[in-house]
Amino acid sequence: MRAVVIGCGLLLTLAMNATVMAAGPSRIATFNVDATPPLGSPCAYRLAERILDPLSARGIIILSDEDPIVLCAVDWIGIGNEGHDAWREALASAAGTNVHRVSVHVLHQHDAPTFDLSAEALLADQGLGGKMFDMTFARRTIESAAAAVREAMSSPVEITHLGLGQAKVEKVASNRRILGPDGKVKYVRYSSCRNPDIIAAPEGVIDPNLKLIAFYHNDRPIASITYYATHPQSYYREGDVSADFVGMARAMRESELPGVAHIHFNGAGGNVAAGKYNDGSHENRPVLAGRLAAGMRSAWNAVKKVRIDADDVAWNWVPVSIPPRDTLDADQLRSILKNENAKPAERTRAARDLAFLLRTTGGHKIEISCLRLGNARVLQMPGELFVEYQLAAQAMRPDLFVCMAAYADYGPGYIGTKIAYGQGGYETGPVSRTAPEVEEVLTSAIATLLDVEQAK
Repeated sequence: MRAVVIGCGLLLTLAMNATVMAAGPSRIATFNVDATPPLGSPCAYRLAERILDPLSARGIIILSDEDPIVLCAVDWIGIGNEGHDAWREALASAAGTNVHRVSVHVLHQHDAPTFDLSAEALLADQGLGGKMFDMTFARRTIESAAAAVREAMSSPVEITHLGLGQAKVEKVASNRRILGPDGKVKYVRYSSCRNPDIIAAPEGVIDPNLKLIAFYHNDRPIASITYYATHPQSYYREGDVSADFVGMARAMRESELPGVAHIHFNGAGGNVAAGKYNDGSHENRPVLAGRLAAGMRSAWNAVKKVRIDADDVAWNWVPVSIPPRDTLDADQLRSILKNENAKPAERTRAARDLAFLLRTTGGHKIEISCLRLGNARVLQMPGELFVEYQLAAQAMRPDLFVCMAAYADYGPGYIGTKIAYGQGGYETGPVSRTAPEVEEVLTSAIATLLDVEQAK
């Protein structure tokens, strides 16, 4: 009898330990708040005169056995430097998590606001405060997003299955940099183009595929997260506020799948735009939106579902020092910033350049992170990243479903490949704040996060 009691006790102990050690279910919560600037407030290129369609800040909170993970996508052109810190800190506090487990990105629509507290402070010192963005509106939007995160945390949904799918997007993306016979950039094919010779040039290097991660509670879809690399402009600089064709495509999918949260991230689209397929006419915006929505729909239909629990979720990050361009001179930038005869755009540009330079040389590091969801890996990257980084990450781990969201900390601006800086062109010209050595820094970080050495 005593032996039986001892045996039962051992079995009970093992069962209790198994309960403690077993992974629990994963849960998610989603949030979505308005991020539309008020009329008369500064946007990227001019004051907001009309609201064509609302902007949003939306995201997902992933709950497992570790601290919550927050991913947020904002319909703004850029959130950089201390402005990016402010967003992450607010959302981290709201979710009760570590700031290192929060990633905030923009979709980079050009008829939208920008937000950079570091540059704003430099401008304010010269009596130019409030010229770059509406501080009250920006702070209110951050507070609304944080409140939405807190509310969402109170009612997460258990996730039983993860879905992964991808599909080709037809006639949207094309590379902006068209090289001549000498290997230098001959033409830059921007977001819209009407030059027949430039239009006729090949698509060039792009990632034609849209990738999608879906979350399910049994058979009920809860959220759809999509990734596609391109500048999201059809036309802009007319005083309108708009989420442009990416926002329109997202809205189409919302109407087709009501009750499912749709969150879209821009991939490494720094040197990719719709120029080959877009003449800049107003009529072409819904055409591009329809093509992108078709890609989203096809990726959704191609989804393969697998079970998921907390053991399938992980988050890793590495801090990196982004090397600044050697053409950035602090004294020269201060001179432009203080010059009352300089154009406002030149002074604003100097403030943004100086903010990044001072922050970087002061020892600040930018975080590169990776979310693991089963066989999927999602890399969170800074700046206007060239698409080659996205393609390289996929090539490093062809055994995995690798997604990339760029346009996190917007402070660095364009981030080209090493060879691109010697090819000329707009993106790696004076507008770029990073040095050619940035490629080695970022590819090394990506390889670390994707466990490339371990996979060999």
